[in-house]
Amino acid sequence: MGLGSWYEDHIVPRFIQCACSAPGIMELREQVVPLASGAVFEIGCGGGINQQFYDRAKVTSFAGMDPSAKGLDYARAAAAEKGWAADIRPGFGEAIPFDDASFDSVVCTFTLCSVGDQAQTLHELRRILKPGGRLLYAEHGRAPDAGVRKWQGRIEPVWKRLAGGCHLTRPVSSAVGKAGFAVDALGERYIPKAPRWAGWMEWGAAVRPA
Repeated sequence: MGLGSWYEDHIVPRFIQCACSAPGIMELREQVVPLASGAVFEIGCGGGINQQFYDRAKVTSFAGMDPSAKGLDYARAAAAEKGWAADIRPGFGEAIPFDDASFDSVVCTFTLCSVGDQAQTLHELRRILKPGGRLLYAEHGRAPDAGVRKWQGRIEPVWKRLAGGCHLTRPVSSAVGKAGFAVDALGERYIPKAPRWAGWMEWGAAVRPA
């Protein structure tokens, strides 16, 4: 095993687990995740960070996917602790291993920044949602301020290498709308106590039209 592979397999999952559990990010998860209902799919479920926020009274089934083996271990342990059966599989957002129109809700938190192809991943999320189903998202991305965007562009090449392919400059709500969803933007802001180049957040609910 090379140093790069060891870093990706062992350090990156722990780094993401820590960074994605920061207080400001957890506040956004707590706003978005409980909106999920019915048959639920979570993309990027590795780490199991969202498990605590699901309302079991509203969720009839839970499935998840993540490319990280270590992340999947965390997710399965969190599901076991929550006490519910969960279909948690390895996979990538560009080719989700579930049938068309399988889910009432899709949860996507701090994941679109690191998928290989954002547009294809959003296409897949739309495909697996039932007509009228909702994509519930909270993501960081391209800032509205030109000065911050300039720094995002400078830092991104190094950041991607350190943070498992995480991009700083990707659009969020506009990309969701472009993928064919009807977007209800619930909020956007810089989170406190985070560098502005990494702190622009957008969250919302987006419906797959019938």
